Amino acid sequence: MKKILTASVIAASMTFTGCASIFSGSTQTLTFKSVPESANITITNKSDEKIHTGSTPATVTLKRGNGFFKPAGYEVAFSKEGFQTKKIQVTASVNGWYIGNIIFGGLLGLLIIDPATGAMYTLSPKDVNAVLETQQSAKVKGQQSLTVMLVQDIPTDVMDRAKYLTTL
Repeated sequence: MKKILTASVIAASMTFTGCASIFSGSTQTLTFKSVPESANITITNKSDEKIHTGSTPATVTLKRGNGFFKPAGYEVAFSKEGFQTKKIQVTASVNGWYIGNIIFGGLLGLLIIDPATGAMYTLSPKDVNAVLETQQSAKVKGQQSLTVMLVQDIPTDVMDRAKYLTTL
């Protein structure tokens, strides 16, 4: 009788839990940095509602989901006087722990708990870094300059040419 009770408790706990909810939670903490430091940041959600305003460096906790089976998405605007405003998208993708519901048999976690809490998603990039370009460098034409960009912000055609050059 004791073995049946123990097995029942284990089976019930595996059925009524969500792997992503247990291991990841419904929120995620991201860091925001800029060059130069002390830039203003404004984080808005998909509905254009301001979620956070502050200055860099900053650590902000954001929701992973935006409703039942809806991933969250954010736009982060970096601004500072004398510099061009830079916007970076923070997007959500499926969390690896969500797949754990299939392996460990958490049907409720797979269909209800993780989707409802938003834990089925992971926000990326986890560390949001921006290099702000000066207003003056944007106005000066015909002079050499150096622009530092994130790989994800480089246009596809430029990246294809860069990959071609590395194979020579």
